[in-house]
Amino acid sequence: MARVTRSPASAHAGDDAGKLVLRLTVGLLMLLHGVAKLTGGVTGISGMLANVGLPGVLAYGVYIGEVIAPLLMIVGLWTRAAALVVVANMIVAVALVHAGELFTLGKQGGWALELQGLFLFGALAVALLGAGRYSVGGANGRWN
Repeated sequence: MARVTRSPASAHAGDDAGKLVLRLTVGLLMLLHGVAKLTGGVTGISGMLANVGLPGVLAYGVYIGEVIAPLLMIVGLWTRAAALVVVANMIVAVALVHAGELFTLGKQGGWALELQGLFLFGALAVALLGAGRYSVGGANGRWN
């Protein structure tokens, strides 16, 4: 059987394309949640924070975690830092809203927090992998 070898350039192109797909997917899907907050407000989140003894004004941080950070991930600028903001945002969301479902299965048998888990761990993967060369910041930027 013939052995197929890939040139280093084609190997990097595939890696960079995968990073782009991951960045765009996590960023765009999270951004949609942020747009909902922009149009609907953060009153509900403010109330949840107040219920656990935190200042309601912290609810405005959701705009950083669900609008600004995803936009930075999408374009590939300060990508690692932006992805870590999304990770932190998801940890807070799970703690505030979904803590009771952490060890629960959904109706179809999957983890009840599949969506939250995919956002959290997808963003963590982006933070670990970086943006790749298909990004505004380029592959060599310190936070990319």
